[in-house]
Amino acid sequence: MVPEVPPGASAGNEILRLASADNFRDVAGPGYATADGSALRTGVFFRSNDLRLTDADHGLVQGLGLRTVIDLRSDLEIAAHPDPEVPGATPLRFDASGIPMEQVAQLASRDAAVALMQDVYRSFVTHQRSRSAFGAVLTRLADGGPQLFHCTAGKDRTGWVAALLLHIAGVDDPTIESDYLLTNAYAAASRARTEAEIARGLGQEAVAVFEPVLVADTEYLHAASTAVEKEYGDRASYLRDGLGLDDSVVGRLRGLLRGEAR
Repeated sequence: MVPEVPPGASAGNEILRLASADNFRDVAGPGYATADGSALRTGVFFRSNDLRLTDADHGLVQGLGLRTVIDLRSDLEIAAHPDPEVPGATPLRFDASGIPMEQVAQLASRDAAVALMQDVYRSFVTHQRSRSAFGAVLTRLADGGPQLFHCTAGKDRTGWVAALLLHIAGVDDPTIESDYLLTNAYAAASRARTEAEIARGLGQEAVAVFEPVLVADTEYLHAASTAVEKEYGDRASYLRDGLGLDDSVVGRLRGLLRGEAR
C-alpha cells in the first residue's frame, strides 16, 4: 500500500521504492512545496533504514550515482549488519545516539516506552555526541548530492536529520510532520516482523509495551522541538550554536533542496 502524499506535496513524481529497505525514500518526497510556493528538487538527498539489500535493490541504489553513504549507527549496529559497498560512493560514519537497547530491555510499560523515546529525541538537542554527529552529517550533505544517510530503522536519527533539512528548505511544519510519519506506513512490514519476534520471545502482551519504540510519533518530534526552544530559542540558533553550522552551510543545503545550487 502506497502511503498518502503529505500536504504540500505533488503526486506527479515517481518515488523510487526498495523492497529490501522499506523505509528508503527521497528526502524531498515527491517535490514538497515550500512556504513561499517553490517545489523541492528530488534526487538530491535520500534517507533509509539499514541497507540489507537484495541484488536488485543494490543495483537500484548504485544507479542513483551516490557520492556518499552516511551511516548514523553505533559500532554494535554496524557489526550486526554492515553496509554493502556502493561503487562510486564514499562510506562515512557519524555515530549519533540512538535508542539505548539496554533500557529497552528493561521496559515494563507502554508509558515507560513513550518516556524513553521522548528522552531519545531530547538527546538529539542536549547531548554533545548527537549534536556533533548531526552537525557533521549536515555539513557533509552541503557538499552536494546525490547522497544517502541512514540509521537502523530510518525513523529517529534519520528522521530528525530529514526534518531539519526540510525546515532549512522552507517546508512548513505540518508537511514535515506528515513526512516524518510516513515511516509508519512505509516500514509496516519490517515493523510487523519485529513485533512477531517480540511475541514469540516474550509473549503477545509484550508487543504493546514495546510498540512505542518501533513507530514514529509526533509526540517524540515535539519533545525534540521543545528542547530546541528551551536550550536555543529556535531552530536557527540550534543549527548555528548547537550543530555548529554557519550561514554558508545552511544556505548551501537550502539551495540544493530548492534547486538553486548544484
